[in-house]
Amino acid sequence: LTYSKLKSKTERFDSIMNKNKFLYLSMDDQFIPAMNLTYTYDDKVRQRRVHTWWQASITEGGNLVSGAYMLAGKEWSQKGKKLLNNPYAQFVKLTAELHKAYKMGEKSVLATRVMGGVIFTYGNSIVAPYSEQFYCGGANSIRAYTVRGIGPGGHRGSNTSFLDQTGDIKFEANMEYRFNIVGSFNGAIFVDTGNVWLMREDEDRPDAKFNLKDCWNQIAVGTGLGLRYDMEFLVLRLDMGIPVHNPYKTGNSGYFNREKIKDCMSLHFAVGYPF
Repeated sequence: LTYSKLKSKTERFDSIMNKNKFLYLSMDDQFIPAMNLTYTYDDKVRQRRVHTWWQASITEGGNLVSGAYMLAGKEWSQKGKKLLNNPYAQFVKLTAELHKAYKMGEKSVLATRVMGGVIFTYGNSIVAPYSEQFYCGGANSIRAYTVRGIGPGGHRGSNTSFLDQTGDIKFEANMEYRFNIVGSFNGAIFVDTGNVWLMREDEDRPDAKFNLKDCWNQIAVGTGLGLRYDMEFLVLRLDMGIPVHNPYKTGNSGYFNREKIKDCMSLHFAVGYPF
């Protein structure tokens, strides 16, 4: 159970919210009664040359409450229904993630990851709660970009509008070759791809809705190098990512439409492996 209420606002907050009605709706007061079912498969204990990890999850919000309202005579699609004097969210969210790690040698591994997700809103909700929306970028995602640094779709946010760079659909794929350098120091070479999209049109975020025709050019691609220090009980990680293909228009033609490398590198420090 998540109860979200906006207690105070600033002029800067209002200026961002007023420019994006969907963002305002997603961060408005709401109650989120949700249930989640997650299935995880992991064969690491079998010590195979190929390690498989798979996880699928389904989350529903507000549907049991709406069912109770129907028994009380209210329609399923009726808007503005409240619980504890707060509008409640109504959605279904599906995610799936697959990891494969191939042992290439005594101290080298090729690790891969594919992840996808979608969230459907209906009934009492037009937009999914902000905390449930998908985003890309950061140390455990597409490392050529900062957190919420790309998307949705071909939309390009400014430095002050990262709050609206979330979506209803997500796809990511990663590949990383890990190898030993010396002692406890390990290195990595990686490629990350992916983006998020919207299910509905948003006039404040052009090119953000998912379209099968355009989505291939809206998949960001980044590459980079990483350094890891293995302390046995934890791993300290430093990754430097460089964009190869930006999902938005940059003014540069062709597939390799990144800006100058010195202006678009991202550095991430984290604990543990990204996948």
